[in-house]
Amino acid sequence: MNLRQRALLGAVALAIIAAPAYAQQSSTVTQADVQRLQDNVYLADRDISQLRSRDATRATQLGTELDDLRDEVVYLKVKLRKERTLSRTEYADVRDRIEDVRSRARGDVASTPPASTAAPAAAASSTSSTSSATTASRSSSTPAATTSSTRSTTASVEIPVGTEIDVRLQNTLNSGTAQVEDRFEGTTLTDFSVDGRVAIPAGSIFRGVVTAVEPGTRTNRTSKLTVSFDQVTISGRSYPIRGTVTQAIEGEGIRGEAGRTAAGAGVGAIIGGILGGFKGALAGILIGGGGTIAATEGKEVELPQGSVLRVRMDSPVQIDTQTTRR
Repeated sequence: MNLRQRALLGAVALAIIAAPAYAQQSSTVTQADVQRLQDNVYLADRDISQLRSRDATRATQLGTELDDLRDEVVYLKVKLRKERTLSRTEYADVRDRIEDVRSRARGDVASTPPASTAAPAAAASSTSSTSSATTASRSSSTPAATTSSTRSTTASVEIPVGTEIDVRLQNTLNSGTAQVEDRFEGTTLTDFSVDGRVAIPAGSIFRGVVTAVEPGTRTNRTSKLTVSFDQVTISGRSYPIRGTVTQAIEGEGIRGEAGRTAAGAGVGAIIGGILGGFKGALAGILIGGGGTIAATEGKEVELPQGSVLRVRMDSPVQIDTQTTRR
């Protein structure tokens, strides 16, 4: 009887110890979870944009942190796709750090302490000095307020879902040499305007990532390369995006453009030189859903430097047009 009771108690104890580990293992991270992280990055960027008009220095600091987190989210997305599994702890760490950035941008964490710290200092000042400071402030309030208002006013425009923007590759992409997580960049060819305001000027940087690669082999002659765009940088300000390639266009290349640019030709002339006598889509390339680019002639997928990718925006993007003005 005693032996049975001991055995039963031992089994119960083992079950209790193993339960948390089993629960953690069974709580798997899905692509939908990672997508929520990307959505939270987008929301955090909007929070930082709203903070910029009140505290530009703090907004810049938080923006730098968010750029690092954006790269970590891309890493988690690619890791989950490759390894089919992702640690819940690793996912939760990134999620909590994004939420921390959002809280600080909204002022949930950082706004109260400065107010309480400043209160004693204000109370310590004499009544006469406070009165004179108030009088001086009132005497000059109108011009100062006008200047401050002018500097802090921000106008934003929304680039809607489905918008297509042409981006010229700054790198060569090849399915035989590319690796998952490889980064690449492209620049916009023309100004993109919304309601008469330039939202994305020509020369803005689109940042992309290789998310899947299938090089050509003897048994698999249909090589594939999947890419996506997740960031656009405008006048030093970065915005998270979701962009999918819908078309690959043969361009003249960067060297062919350089002469006309140096000669002072406008953007329209440059585009005319690239696309005016345009042949059409890149030969031997077929683009499917999700930005997957496949070779149709039994070769590697080859996107030369200077190729033009037509990028479709898969999520709306709020652009602060003030950052594009000088």
